[in-house]
Amino acid sequence: MTTPRVLITGGLGFIGLEVAKLLVRRKYPVLLFDNLNPQIHGAIPDFCALQLLRSAQVEVFRGDVSKPSDWAAALDNVRAVVHLAAETGTAQSMYEISRYAETNVGGTAALLNYLANHKHVVCKIILASSRSVYGEGAYECSRCGLVYPPARSDETLRAAAWQPRCPTCWRPIDATATPEDARTAPASIYAATKLAQEDLVRVAASALGIPAVVFRLQNVYGEGQSLKNPYTGILSIFSNQLRMGKTIHLYEDGQETRDFVHVSDVARAVALGLASDGADGATLNVGSGKPTSVEQVALLLGERLGARTAPRVTGEYRLGDVRHGYADLTSIHTRLQFTPEVSLDEGLTRFVEWVQTQPVEPDRLDKATGELVARGLMPAHLPDDARADLTAKVQDHAHAKAASR
Repeated sequence: MTTPRVLITGGLGFIGLEVAKLLVRRKYPVLLFDNLNPQIHGAIPDFCALQLLRSAQVEVFRGDVSKPSDWAAALDNVRAVVHLAAETGTAQSMYEISRYAETNVGGTAALLNYLANHKHVVCKIILASSRSVYGEGAYECSRCGLVYPPARSDETLRAAAWQPRCPTCWRPIDATATPEDARTAPASIYAATKLAQEDLVRVAASALGIPAVVFRLQNVYGEGQSLKNPYTGILSIFSNQLRMGKTIHLYEDGQETRDFVHVSDVARAVALGLASDGADGATLNVGSGKPTSVEQVALLLGERLGARTAPRVTGEYRLGDVRHGYADLTSIHTRLQFTPEVSLDEGLTRFVEWVQTQPVEPDRLDKATGELVARGLMPAHLPDDARADLTAKVQDHAHAKAASR
């Protein structure tokens, strides 16, 4: 009988290939299960240059995680499942609700249903979840301590009141590292499906006696990420625009922050979760543990790609976006001795060097933005007088609430 394999769903995607490369170096046989979504891979996927696919340790299976018959074929002689396959565009999820639910929730349910009703040799499940399940995540209030503000409303965003306030006393608050025991509060359909995935895996894996690890990934970037997808991956979108000589347009005021973690660090976390039982049953953040503003990332990319103009703040926004978020890495360090190794400076240099070897893709962002505007999920340009009026109303509301405390 052949050696049991590690099944990687979404295995031909950005993260999946990086995980596969690392596992192959560590002598794991792997099966890459992927549907080759044109939004990510293009109409005609091209993997000719991938040395990995020439390895005798690697097999590829084209299939759909929402189809039980494909799981039946893919799970043969599989000892561990690294479940990465998912629809990932936060904004797009707000109007492609059925597709996101079918793939993310239905696909995970199909996996677990097979394991519950058929003989198998699976002895570990790794689920890639998302920091989006936290919503806004953790903030510090000088009066109330650690707080978790709700999703920002369309009214406050239209008034350019970007920064959340304390939900208890309405005072200003500062973002802090979000731990895994923080309140979950998905602000998008994508986030809701990722939290549903977590619950399905947690409950079913426990009942089936299969150790499972849930990794909540922060903003993953690096060499190999899709340059074709206009719905996710701001570094890909920005780099493509810069190479076309365009000015980067920043949503809100450009000061929203994200935790950018290099894909090689994510792959190491996955490999640690597979090799050790230290994280079995746990939900763990995977990130850099550092916040970086979107404006800063745009400037750093611009320096490396010879930007002709500085980024321009537009004041535009998308419903479902969070203001800030970065990971508390205490738990993953304790359980798996994981510490991120690739700094943002090094990671961006590596990313740009790779980008410059790739063809420039058409800029599809305007089309993606138009889809949001048409559905009322992103407002058209708000006149200055209307924005000023809304801002005054929001400020009056904030002052009234603070005074009432």
